[in-house]
Amino acid sequence: MADTLDETDLQILRTLQKNAKLTTKELADAVHLTPTPVFERQKRLERQGYIKKYVAILDPDKLDQSLQVFCKVKLKQINHEIADAFTRRIMRIPEVTECYNTSGNYDYLLKVRAKDMKQYQEFVLNKLGEIDSLASIESTFVMSEIKQTYGVHI
Repeated sequence: MADTLDETDLQILRTLQKNAKLTTKELADAVHLTPTPVFERQKRLERQGYIKKYVAILDPDKLDQSLQVFCKVKLKQINHEIADAFTRRIMRIPEVTECYNTSGNYDYLLKVRAKDMKQYQEFVLNKLGEIDSLASIESTFVMSEIKQTYGVHI
């Protein structure tokens, strides 16, 4: 990364992580350049994959999705075919907002959003419960969120 990005590129990335809604002019002012080179740099960072996409971060409480659960999943056995089938299935489940393949006692860590405990129970029984390769799950319920950042430390 260091040999392809200069300090201005890094400053653009840091600024966009804080507020991706900035106009090119506002971004240029923040990094002390004119809009044209900032626009060119931003487009290059997008093309090169440093910027994957721009999103709006929603408030789950306002959208009645305040229950957050980390669900540890263990499969009965694991190989490429089973792992691919599991991940394809998980990608289609909207309640799962994040999924990580992990090492240790569990194969996957899911971050799940639900309205309440009843909706989470329905998710476990009707969505995870239908996956034949599932051996066990362990749910950890979030009581309060202490820190949440969406950016990468650069």
